[in-house]
Amino acid sequence: MRIPWWLPLLLGVLSAVGPLSTDMYLPGFPEIESDFGRPAGTAQITLAAWFAGLAVGQMTQGPLSDRFGRRAPLFAGSLVFTAASAACALAPNLGLLTAARAVAAFGGSACMVIPRAIIRDLAEGHAAARLMSQLMLVMGSAPILAPTLGGAIVAVASWRAIFWICTAFGAFCALLVWLKLPETLAAHHQQMLRPDELVMRFASIAVERGFITHALQGGFAMFGLFAYLSGSPPIFIGMFGLAPERYGIIFGICAAGYIGASQVNARILPRFGFSRVLRAGSWLAVLAAAVLTVFAFAGSRQLVAIALPVFVFMSSLGFVTPNATIGALARHAGQAGTATALMGTMQFLLAAASGLLVGLLENGTARPMACLMLAGAVAALIADGFRPRA
Repeated sequence: MRIPWWLPLLLGVLSAVGPLSTDMYLPGFPEIESDFGRPAGTAQITLAAWFAGLAVGQMTQGPLSDRFGRRAPLFAGSLVFTAASAACALAPNLGLLTAARAVAAFGGSACMVIPRAIIRDLAEGHAAARLMSQLMLVMGSAPILAPTLGGAIVAVASWRAIFWICTAFGAFCALLVWLKLPETLAAHHQQMLRPDELVMRFASIAVERGFITHALQGGFAMFGLFAYLSGSPPIFIGMFGLAPERYGIIFGICAAGYIGASQVNARILPRFGFSRVLRAGSWLAVLAAAVLTVFAFAGSRQLVAIALPVFVFMSSLGFVTPNATIGALARHAGQAGTATALMGTMQFLLAAASGLLVGLLENGTARPMACLMLAGAVAALIADGFRPRA
């Protein structure tokens, strides 16, 4: 089908549910802990619950989109996210906030997994990579704006206002799906699978070398990314004493590196090739994380010594994540929703583990975050070594 100019924009807005709901409340961690009378670092459990909910949700949403088409699961997921975000805003304690975050993630996962399947419905190869980069240009505005917005909200209002904004955004996404999103999965491709058939499909995808190596490469990159997401508030707000709004600005600058690199990625693919760009991005992530780790263990108290390597690391992911996604889905056109779901589940299970480890290892320094970012980058580079070469 002919791709309307506005469709990548719409898909980017839907995909922004993930980074918006992840990043906007990070500056509110200290206030959440204070309001509920919990020690520093305990708010990170809500982020781990969010990642776990995304992992479980994507295993469900992907196959549902292969069975019922893309529109209906997206609409239902947006409604669940909206209701659960309202529950987060009203939560009376940290336990219920954590549970509501998991439910919101379950619904919001539809907005993260299904747009990627829609791209696979519409294009493949370099064309799909260009579409993915366009989607990331829109989606990437969320991590730039979200922490800054969250910091500004926390400065003048309660952290609960952040979740009311998420509620409104979820309702807006549901309305967009209802009014504008076309169905991209042809009726004859919609498949009804019994549970045993679904398990067999997941198994057949998981053992395909191209899928598993690309998915692991993207997953370990996510491990490093979410070590930064979970670990950065205590470092920049706690260790360096930045106000939440200043933390949001630094976070946004680092996110801008990711978005800029993803746009460069789309332009250089025809010249340098998919495989070389993906490998170069993986090496850049390792080097940036290694420099960060050296400064962290040297006990540097210079903000630039921590922020600059993080910026380079985030930029490197602009070359890794879109290409790893397209590589994982390349051989699964007829089951893109299921393959995307499996890939997303793997990635967000790794992200959940990363968030939990950052909380457990929290010691008031940048060392736990740096070590986990380096571990993720090295693991992604190892996975790159096993990728099938075109």
